[in-house]
Amino acid sequence: MRTLHARPHAWKLREPFAIARGVRSEARVVIVELHEDGRVGRGEAGGVGYHGETPESMLAQIEQVRPALERGCDRHELLRLLPAGGARHALDAALWDLEAKQSGVPAWTRAGIAHWRPVDSAVTIGIRDIAAYEATARAHADYPWLKIKVGKGSPLEAVAAVRRGAPRARLIVDANQSWSVEELRAYVPALQPFAVDLLEQPVAVAHGDGLRGYDGAIPVCADEALSTHEDLAGLVGCYQFVNIKLDKTGGLTAALELAAAARAAGFRLMVGCMLGGSVSVAPGMVLAQLCEVCDLDGPWLQAEDWPGGIVYQHGRMSMPAPAVWG
Repeated sequence: MRTLHARPHAWKLREPFAIARGVRSEARVVIVELHEDGRVGRGEAGGVGYHGETPESMLAQIEQVRPALERGCDRHELLRLLPAGGARHALDAALWDLEAKQSGVPAWTRAGIAHWRPVDSAVTIGIRDIAAYEATARAHADYPWLKIKVGKGSPLEAVAAVRRGAPRARLIVDANQSWSVEELRAYVPALQPFAVDLLEQPVAVAHGDGLRGYDGAIPVCADEALSTHEDLAGLVGCYQFVNIKLDKTGGLTAALELAAAARAAGFRLMVGCMLGGSVSVAPGMVLAQLCEVCDLDGPWLQAEDWPGGIVYQHGRMSMPAPAVWG
């Protein structure tokens, strides 16, 4: 007999997290548990706030499929029962975890990953004043990847400050849709001296066609512009990378399918996450085995996390304890 438990939770962040869309001081998530034959499968999701998702809306979706989950539905049936989004991600993760615990086979093996490699995540520097950008970068100068959140104001100064603080780190610049296409084209040559590796969703989704034929020296990655495989066709010729987030795809099962489709369409792959604890991010570490760029620092941004959760050592991630997930 399988039983489902679902609840909201709020993780306190170590500092206010500021991006172009606003500031947050906590990560609000839903946590689900599937209990069956003495084993517990766990899932967690923060949802997609810019799609209007909240813990309350996700919990309502979870309740709609409670009978099917408790009756024993699997991950593939779940794809038909719920749309892409945070609720499905939480339940999909719990089913992956339950399968791993029942079979004794780790989730990454069940996902078809032949050889596990270490996962190095970018860590994010949220929007702050220029001196604080440099100081924060200096404190993390030995991390392999830093991601710089910027808005419309002074993005070049922010990137320059981070580069002064961390001369060797690889850099992602994320404007969260706050630049115009014209600003992007002006910024790219100015950013080249700072050795920026990737520009993440610099322009509004609605203006993505303005990137068609983009041949700038810094590749551009679709984030908010991509949720599911249905979005891929419209991104061809505009973006070079796609950022796959499990809250958007509705879980690891759909994300693995999206990754294969994106590769077939010629995109390079990045994996990202929403704010949330180790259980929300751990399935993304499986997907990270297929990606060039990894940004799974949600738990690192928190002041608290699951006991036995992911440990970050200068950006390198450990899988959580098997009793926690996977």
